[in-house]
Amino acid sequence: MLTGSKTTFKVRQMVPDMKERMLSQSGVSTRGRDMFGLRCLPGECVLQRAVLVRKKLTPREGGGWLAGTLFCTHFRVAFVPQDGPKPDDNADPVLLGDHDVALASIDKVVAVGPSRTKLVTPNSSLKFTPEELVLYCRDLRVLCFLFDRLTPDTQAIEITYTIAKTYQPTKPGTVLSFQNAALGSVEMKQFLSNRRRDASMNWFECSSDWEQELERTGACGWRVSSVNDRFEMSTSLPRFNIVPQKVLDTELKKTFAHFNEGRIPRWCWRHPRGSDLLRMASFQNNIYHEKDDIRNLELILLGGQSLCVVVELGEEMPSPADIQLSHTRLRALCLGDISTSVSVPDDKWLSTLESTHWLDYTRCCLRKAAEVACLLRGGHLTVVLQEAEDRDMNCVVSSLVQVMCDPHSRTRAGFQGLVQKEWVMAGHRFYSRINYNRDSDKEEAPVFLLFLDCVWQLWSQYPSRFQLTSDFLLALHDSVHLPLFSSFLANCQRERCKRTQNLSQSYTLVNGWRDVLPRGSSQDTSDPPLPPVWDWGLQYSSQRRARFTQPVPPPTPPPPILNGNLNTNPDAHRLGDTIPGSVFQLSKGSFSCPANLLPWRSGGSSGVYRKSHRRAPSSENLPGLERLLKAWALTELPHSLPSTITTGPLDPFEPLLPLLLGPCVGVWRDCYLRGALHAQAFSHPISSNTHHPVEQLAWEVQQLQDKLTSASTAGENQPLKRPEPRRKDTNLNQNTNNGTFLFPASKPPGPATARPAPPSSNHQTRGPPPSTAPQSRPGHRESSNKHTFLFGQPSDARPDQRYFPAPNNAKFPKSNGSSLGS
Repeated sequence: MLTGSKTTFKVRQMVPDMKERMLSQSGVSTRGRDMFGLRCLPGECVLQRAVLVRKKLTPREGGGWLAGTLFCTHFRVAFVPQDGPKPDDNADPVLLGDHDVALASIDKVVAVGPSRTKLVTPNSSLKFTPEELVLYCRDLRVLCFLFDRLTPDTQAIEITYTIAKTYQPTKPGTVLSFQNAALGSVEMKQFLSNRRRDASMNWFECSSDWEQELERTGACGWRVSSVNDRFEMSTSLPRFNIVPQKVLDTELKKTFAHFNEGRIPRWCWRHPRGSDLLRMASFQNNIYHEKDDIRNLELILLGGQSLCVVVELGEEMPSPADIQLSHTRLRALCLGDISTSVSVPDDKWLSTLESTHWLDYTRCCLRKAAEVACLLRGGHLTVVLQEAEDRDMNCVVSSLVQVMCDPHSRTRAGFQGLVQKEWVMAGHRFYSRINYNRDSDKEEAPVFLLFLDCVWQLWSQYPSRFQLTSDFLLALHDSVHLPLFSSFLANCQRERCKRTQNLSQSYTLVNGWRDVLPRGSSQDTSDPPLPPVWDWGLQYSSQRRARFTQPVPPPTPPPPILNGNLNTNPDAHRLGDTIPGSVFQLSKGSFSCPANLLPWRSGGSSGVYRKSHRRAPSSENLPGLERLLKAWALTELPHSLPSTITTGPLDPFEPLLPLLLGPCVGVWRDCYLRGALHAQAFSHPISSNTHHPVEQLAWEVQQLQDKLTSASTAGENQPLKRPEPRRKDTNLNQNTNNGTFLFPASKPPGPATARPAPPSSNHQTRGPPPSTAPQSRPGHRESSNKHTFLFGQPSDARPDQRYFPAPNNAKFPKSNGSSLGS
């Protein structure tokens, strides 16, 4: 398999009958097969393996090294521990083990030799036998494998080249081939077709799911509309949307043309105090607004309320390009630049982290979500989130608002339903933002990962208010980089339906070409069925899934919902200064009512239904969040801050307002820094026998602790000996420029008895007795008399003496007080 000289190796071609030999092994079953201790998936074949390999364990895994065998299949890189349990052929298959990584998740392959490191590509050649193999993953993991001296050199070289050749996509169809490798077998298709969905979560795929959400939140005055059932009105919106009951479907169809991509204002969630959260795209320009259209548009915006606040997210929130650049810098900071072997020094790490602006964007999202949460707490108004395309930051803010205010969204089932509603069904471009094919970087932006970081910030400040744990968020973060789930392999519901239900095209004179959903259509048998990301039993073991949730006390049941409103009698001073139908804008923390907020109110050639209303007197030139906090006297504090003032029982729907100043917003260590030590250890040429500087320092500290322990143990069994006085050069407070000591050396305790003055030669006054003291160097005899003490005097006390007259040439301080060192 190898061609070249003794020192240069290059893979020419894999053995043609290698797959046949692997498939002909005994023990094949419908569930899987055991090959060399590896339980393969149905249809999975082993391409290469290496024995006597040790895997570097992370601190979360206990640290140290784990011996075993390394495998490379056409789907994953698997590591089987030497003393691990024997796989059970009757158990359900799991895509990835605890020590495995999918080939699609690998970003770089680095081979480490005795004196150098090399980035391995399919076309590169190695001039040394690798001692370590380091895999840098897209999910910020770093896997390190150490080849033993007894590992055959051919195995170490072949598995390195096999991984480098199979993980790198060479054409756009690589993702599909990767899916076929994992899920394309007949046994796997049959197994996935029999999988049952999680019945505890809401999937938001049919009208009954949306009606269930309306019933759960107690929202009245809203209904589920199926006007976009065949994606005729908007290709990026879901099939079912929630709109006011007063707006008929015939009138609703006319409103789609007034918004970008037809993304009309849609209901998302209702606060128990009666406020509604909506989201929409920007208005289309140069659209004539008829009187009937204006009436329907304002009915949708107000949603039966008398006040509407439009929150513009375009100016204050980061753009997808900013998020992508920030995440790229964060990856470079945590993992380093492997190709140039450059890492950030420790003294500049925090400043470099601040320059990435990742934490700034996290604060920005949390701050905006907190403002919206405080608005909704006021009751009896609609808050509309507006973004140019309504597919990125609207997803972030609307989801964070519900996590802050709704305890159901902080459970595992509720959070999964929240992501399904606000991200998957709402049309977030997962496939373009994640960029699985890695062919175009223009659309790539980890917006969903930014949202997960914001949720982790809330969890870290309010851990007792969440049922889900950090392990759940970390598992969801890692699943994003695995192109096997239908939740992330499409940009909208239409694309998912087109793949799974085989949409066909039909033409009519009225509507033109459009997609048709044939009744009873079967799936395309050529493509493997893609499971949803919420099928955790297919991804992780039962031990790992048990750490996804934690027990939380049941929240205090809220008062009975009356027409969806807890506050049926709102305060008069809050709504008395506003005109019914008023629409305000919240931007940069302050309220305003610009003339161009609603196009039909700005005058011009379009049909004008009503001029812009005057502003509310209480909203002029006042910071929005500060005004709301003062008016409603929010006293909710995180668990880390003691609350000395309690106003009553804890309201479960009080928003979890995050702390955003200083170190309150930190780095998600379990996610971003889990491979940092490995990355730093191999960013420079380091031998396998060399410890990482941090590990070396920890080893030295442990050695010192062991010596202190042994010394203290030996001192208890032996009589007390006189400690040997320190030499002159051990006084650390000496000024080396003029030989002046700021403080005298420490004196051993003992009874205060006088003795004759020592000899005038001062170079032996602080050393041991002449019989045991080493001979002083001649160069110190002349300069020894120049040493002075600014505070106190030098001592040459014995264990039974505490005070003695100083030598004649010693310089005393001006005060006659006792020495500070005595």
